[in-house]
Amino acid sequence: MRRSVVAALAVVSSASLLVSGCSKADDGTSSAKGNAKANAATTGVVNVSDKKGGTVTYAMADAPESFDPGNTYYSFIYNFSRLYARPLTTFKPGPGEKGNELVPDLAESVGVPSDGGKTWTYKIRKGVKYSDGTPVTSKDVKYAVERSNFARDVLSNGPNYFQQLLDDPAKYKGPYKDKSEKGLASIQTPDDHTIVFKLNKPFADFDYLVSAPQTAPVPRAKDKGTDYTKSVLSSGSYKFETYKDGQQVVLVRNEHWDAKTDPLRKQYPDKIVLNLKVNQATIDKDLMSGDLIADLKGGGVDAQTQAQVMAKDDLKANTDNTYGGRLVYTAINTQVAPFNNVECRKAVQYAIDKVSVQTAMGGPIRGDIASTVMPNDLPGHEKFDLYPTEGNKGDVAKAKQHLKACGKEKFSTFISARADRQPEIDAATAVIEALKKVGIDARIKQYPSSKYFSDYAGVPSFTKKENIGLMMMQWGADWPTGYGFLQQVVHGKAIGQSGNTNLSELNDPAINKLLDEAIANTDEAARNAAYIQVDKKVMEQAAIVPLSYFKVLNYRSPHGTNMAASAAWSGQYDYLNIGTTKK
Repeated sequence: MRRSVVAALAVVSSASLLVSGCSKADDGTSSAKGNAKANAATTGVVNVSDKKGGTVTYAMADAPESFDPGNTYYSFIYNFSRLYARPLTTFKPGPGEKGNELVPDLAESVGVPSDGGKTWTYKIRKGVKYSDGTPVTSKDVKYAVERSNFARDVLSNGPNYFQQLLDDPAKYKGPYKDKSEKGLASIQTPDDHTIVFKLNKPFADFDYLVSAPQTAPVPRAKDKGTDYTKSVLSSGSYKFETYKDGQQVVLVRNEHWDAKTDPLRKQYPDKIVLNLKVNQATIDKDLMSGDLIADLKGGGVDAQTQAQVMAKDDLKANTDNTYGGRLVYTAINTQVAPFNNVECRKAVQYAIDKVSVQTAMGGPIRGDIASTVMPNDLPGHEKFDLYPTEGNKGDVAKAKQHLKACGKEKFSTFISARADRQPEIDAATAVIEALKKVGIDARIKQYPSSKYFSDYAGVPSFTKKENIGLMMMQWGADWPTGYGFLQQVVHGKAIGQSGNTNLSELNDPAINKLLDEAIANTDEAARNAAYIQVDKKVMEQAAIVPLSYFKVLNYRSPHGTNMAASAAWSGQYDYLNIGTTKK
């Protein structure tokens, strides 16, 4: 779901980036004529242009959970929302690792820590205005964090880091219940351009945390709860012109955006159109024809299109195949019997034929076979395998041994997958076939991506009721540390009653303690060592079956300009300054 970053913290305008990232075609870049090479957008900016005008068109196969910047946790909406929502920090537009640089956005600079890393202060840029012409203030940032983290019964889709970290959350019931407007004492706004966060413990990665759109300002007077997604007030370079739920959104230039207050955005297109619930085959066809600039989800072309483009050199030249800091896995629900017994979970670890899963997802071009929770392109990753099988094809005999130890040599369960993600369904089908060989009868239940976490797999009461013992999942780092990847999927405090991403419902005190102590440690090497320990303990608990270190295969539209496949957005194109040569 999320992203990757590195620790460089410098402000560089996208204009200077484009100049430095586009020398000649031999380094993978090109002019607007579209003569780039395969993987060009992973190392350079393709079709560099400062041309203004035209309409950039996106599409996706489903609909997002929400366009509300405080109520989303899909990386493609984190990426897209930067067009209309400015968090305190963000990631510099750029290809590959260049896009991993964390830079100030709404804030003038990165945070100033004090009190041993328990207090963080930010100054907000002066002159930033909403699309209605009113000024953005620090109070709006405070309110945005309060509504997104302390009204989980209303806005449940985002992460709950702030709820865990701020100094006084237990005393605060959220802005929809607390009508005093005083809000959290742990977020202070001494003036309209200063915001201070008081934490209950040191947190070394706080600058990364505030890059989440949960810190994009929301004025209290304009908030409509769950309906805010239909009328988001823009603080970015584009604003909503129309919103048709589940069908289409149209963005146009925000006339109150001022380039003097924003070194990152360029406001190239006149209009940005996003069409929703479009068949994936249609999306691929429109990408290849140039009628579409990008598949918003950034999950890559479908199997049929993949075979077509890889068979022809001229089509392959328009593809970008890259790791995205993501893991494809099966989460084993530790609270659904018989998977509350670790032996039954270990049986699944040995039973699954990972080669068949890899093949079902499109082969090695879609990812390397995985054995760890942390992806292989994440800093601090260490390779190990606690459940080795010959050729990664599963071990029926060992699986049956663990089922016998579990006392359940035959049983039935369900596995969930997202209905609009055919590769995920195909992977789940391969898992089902492997489990059948050892005596586990698993049947698939499909749910839409837009509600997968809010209504189905992310609702513990629902998964228990429906006997969903296994859940297909894909996860990317919120930022490129072990904590940024692991916390929201394995820490007990991350478990929520809705919007839950710790699908295994793992709540191991030793794992929780390792994560809590690591993030407070100023020694990066010590933190990385702790994250490796967490990875191994999660695998000892057999709560996650790593399937693939995901790679994406995106097709680059011939009419798209400033195309950069950013590691910061899990291999998606960076959406901040994409333009078009097509009117």
